[in-house]
Amino acid sequence: MFLPNRHPAYRKPLDLVDVEILGMKAAADVERYLTYRDNHTPTPLHALPALAAELGVGAIHIKDEGFRLGLGSFKALGGSYAVIRLVLEEASRQLGRPVDVAELHSPDVRSIASSMTVACATDGNHGRSVAQGAQLVGAKAAIFVHSGVSDERVAAIARFGAQMIRVEGTYDDSVAEAARVATEKGWTVVSDTSWPGYERIPGLVMQGYTVMVREALRQLPEPPTHVFVQAGVGGVAAAVAGHLALVLGDRRPVLIVVEPARAACLFETARAGYPVKIEHGEPTVMAMLECYEPSLVAWRMLARVADAFMTIDEEDAVAVMNRLACPSGNDPAIVAGESGGAGLAGLIRSVADPEIRAAIQLNEASRVFVINTEGATDPDRYAELVGMRPDTVLTNAANRTKGVHA
Repeated sequence: MFLPNRHPAYRKPLDLVDVEILGMKAAADVERYLTYRDNHTPTPLHALPALAAELGVGAIHIKDEGFRLGLGSFKALGGSYAVIRLVLEEASRQLGRPVDVAELHSPDVRSIASSMTVACATDGNHGRSVAQGAQLVGAKAAIFVHSGVSDERVAAIARFGAQMIRVEGTYDDSVAEAARVATEKGWTVVSDTSWPGYERIPGLVMQGYTVMVREALRQLPEPPTHVFVQAGVGGVAAAVAGHLALVLGDRRPVLIVVEPARAACLFETARAGYPVKIEHGEPTVMAMLECYEPSLVAWRMLARVADAFMTIDEEDAVAVMNRLACPSGNDPAIVAGESGGAGLAGLIRSVADPEIRAAIQLNEASRVFVINTEGATDPDRYAELVGMRPDTVLTNAANRTKGVHA
């Protein structure tokens, strides 16, 4: 574990531009946009008292994004929200007046949207969100996927009518290709990572993620003392950390960023003190977190509001998937994909190390918040790793709620 901001005195306020992206007004606006989505409902927050007792902490609460907007991932909040914002902004420009989300399905806005093509690179979840957003507003979508993305995840994106484009290499290669082709064809890139000169749209994507935190703070009995949140390029970690810092101020929790050891670009960036692109090595089972270069916007925020960075191994992620599927005591059964439980895996790894526990003041009074960032977005892969189909896990969860054990 690397702890650049282990003491509150070292914490720094966010830049004003980042306050605008992640502040309370922005989060409230995102929630208002969501009221125009047919399948919007807050995702559940579960207490895990048996696991908390086992780990020696006061409480563990997990926000289950496997139910978000029918896409099974927190990323449903980001890409589609950015697409909607961009379409409304273009409609405002062409119509010469402000256009509100209430007009999203009006003939004038639909006509403008139909002339737009949005593009992105994805490991799976972000691409589905962008494609769903495009379908919702009547725009076209071109989604770039690298060679490691499974056929099942490609099919899940294509069902929203997106044009699918395969790219040889890694996620970072697909990001570069999406940017190149979009520039050539005049498409709008809706990326969840940023690079020099391209920051506003990734900021909108991150803005969408603040809804998770806003909901969780209403659902939690008390604000958390510790948050373990997973990261790929860093967007969700920065959104969670930044919004908590702005809402809770001096009462904000200790925030630990968790990455796969095989794709730890933020961990290495934190150690170096500046953005680092790491070498591509053996793929990680945590495919949604397999990124080798951080988002510049996300790092700018995390450099100020994250307290620690750590890595977990492949077996840690798989063990958490199984632990959530087959819990002990009265803890609910939860379907977590390969990347979904990485934050919880970080907590489990931390409590096993006395030095880490002491460094982040993790003890029997700690209230820990984690996010299951995805459900079984690839059901066949999930069944292979857990030994059960996700529908079986959900059936078991329903039976446990009723006091019946399958």
